[in-house]
Amino acid sequence: MRSRNPSLIGIVSRRIVAFSLLAMAIQIGVVFADYWFDDDKLSVLMLQQETEKLIEYVHVRDGVAHYEPDRDARERYLDRSDDNGAIFLRIRTASGEMIHSNCTAECAQHFLPLNVDAPQFWKRLIAPGKPFSVAGGQTFERGGLVVLVELAILNDPNGFMYGALLHEMFDSMIVPMTLMFCLVVGATIWSVRSALRPVAMAAQAADALDPRDGNARLPLTRMPQEIAPLVTAVNRMLARVADLIQSQKLFSSSIAHEIRTPVSIAKMELSRIDDPRARNAERDLDALTHILEQLTSLARADAVDPSAYQRTSLSQIGAAVAEAIAPFVFDHDKSLEFVDEGTPTVTAIPALVENMLRNLIENAVKHNPPGTRIVLTCGPGPVVSVEDDGKGMIDLPEHNEDLGFVKSSGQLGLGLKIVRRISELHQATVAVDTTPGRGTRFSIDFSAAVSG
Repeated sequence: MRSRNPSLIGIVSRRIVAFSLLAMAIQIGVVFADYWFDDDKLSVLMLQQETEKLIEYVHVRDGVAHYEPDRDARERYLDRSDDNGAIFLRIRTASGEMIHSNCTAECAQHFLPLNVDAPQFWKRLIAPGKPFSVAGGQTFERGGLVVLVELAILNDPNGFMYGALLHEMFDSMIVPMTLMFCLVVGATIWSVRSALRPVAMAAQAADALDPRDGNARLPLTRMPQEIAPLVTAVNRMLARVADLIQSQKLFSSSIAHEIRTPVSIAKMELSRIDDPRARNAERDLDALTHILEQLTSLARADAVDPSAYQRTSLSQIGAAVAEAIAPFVFDHDKSLEFVDEGTPTVTAIPALVENMLRNLIENAVKHNPPGTRIVLTCGPGPVVSVEDDGKGMIDLPEHNEDLGFVKSSGQLGLGLKIVRRISELHQATVAVDTTPGRGTRFSIDFSAAVSG
């Protein structure tokens, strides 16, 4: 199974995500190290965060402060005094009125005296190293009262240090960097999409290029500088291809025209020879002349100018073709009938449509026995059909990439090639219905060429 081409947006986005995550990891590591190796900063952060949590459980009613912790708070700040550490808590007003305390002698040892005015924040190191052994307090305003929350932590038994570190990392690093990460990735995807929008427009323009227009080029408007050289190179290639195709068209048309003259001279000379072999040679030259005419018609179809399209009537074209080719049909002991069931106005090249119908009728004449009835029908709607009641297409041409259309007998099916080429130029569809012994019907639908 063929793998899909990688998306430029996907490539850029993956790299942005990878480098952003790497930058986040490095920055988190730097901040972690900054706090981890600075005990003073980290201990201050720990005391500030813990006292801010404790003040939430202090409520003032009728001018009296009460400490009302929930179950989690009581477990978190449980009075502990053992080998694993201890936590001592005291909450008082600025005037020294006690609100809550879980210690006696330890409070006097670790906290400020009650007669000392409550400072905004204080901290004292009890013992160096980790886990922390520190004491400190912070002043808050609660219901009109100034409340001092004091906390002494010995060997940090409940891991307050790690909670403070994670909280600081989350608030100061992870949240803002995640927002920045999402913004960068979103802006990158939007920027890449915006930068590639002209490329997508150029791809749409390439799909919409008219193969008949040798001057068709891809647009360079608003094209990024990195991609503009590629588009310019494609335009140069289109110009070279157009020149090559034009040269081939001129060569095909010229060679057919040049050969027609000596063939006509040869036929004139053969007509003066009274010999059955001369008649056979004349028939061969007639067949060669017909092939040359088809080659010329095919070259003319390939060299069509878009300005040659005009509003026309399929019924009028059909009637003109039927009138012009009727003598040829009758001379070969066939009958021709023209039926007009009404057609709308279409945008087409009348000469090419006439050539297409003439080829279909000539094929019906040449490949069917005497007495064959041929019907050219226009309508109903933008449909033209040529039908016969002959022997059917036993040797139906098949498509070959190098030669166009080749019959199973090895002969070139140029007539059908011309019909299909002209149909493509008008965006018309060709349908073939053939049955051996019952005839063939070619239908060409010009719905895409109907004029608005």
